[in-house]
Amino acid sequence: MTAALTTLTQRSLSTLLPFIESPSIADGAVAARALGLVRDGVITGEGPTTAGRVHFSRSLDAADADWCARILMSAPVADQPVTRAEAEALFQINEAASERSDDGRFDDLLAKAVVHHAASASGLPVPPRHVALSPDTSIESWAPTKAVGVNTEVLEWISGQMRGKRRSNRAFAMMGILLVGAATLPVVQTLPNVIDLGM
Repeated sequence: MTAALTTLTQRSLSTLLPFIESPSIADGAVAARALGLVRDGVITGEGPTTAGRVHFSRSLDAADADWCARILMSAPVADQPVTRAEAEALFQINEAASERSDDGRFDDLLAKAVVHHAASASGLPVPPRHVALSPDTSIESWAPTKAVGVNTEVLEWISGQMRGKRRSNRAFAMMGILLVGAATLPVVQTLPNVIDLGM
């Protein structure tokens, strides 16, 4: 897998997506590495995910959001839950992008991917990625409800990812509402920062 991840960083835009979608090597680790290329493009305005278009540093546009969606919903990972590495990569992209021109698509994808990871890591059923992460699917239609608990460790990890970030947005607020609503009272009391986000 290490050789596959090294090769990924050397790919051009024209070969990046087929590489990600290759069933023989694609998994959450490869998808997370590909998301890292999107993050790097957002930070610098250069690289395989920004080639052929004007892209300013620290900005996230519709094409960047599309890259994230294509990576997360590629065929080899379609039936796998979103991994922690993928979710962390999305948090990094969110933090890197101070300017947005994607009409909220990335925020929607971030919230859905993190909740998908949280639910699956807690042993809860989740729909396939192409359903859960689709812009046409409401997160409330499949996310955990107040009657179902989310693993405390997962909630603490999410709280740590969200705490102290300079960017509070609708995605963070939605994650906080859904996941705190799914948690038990003792967990909520240990994670006060999740409740405050985006308010």
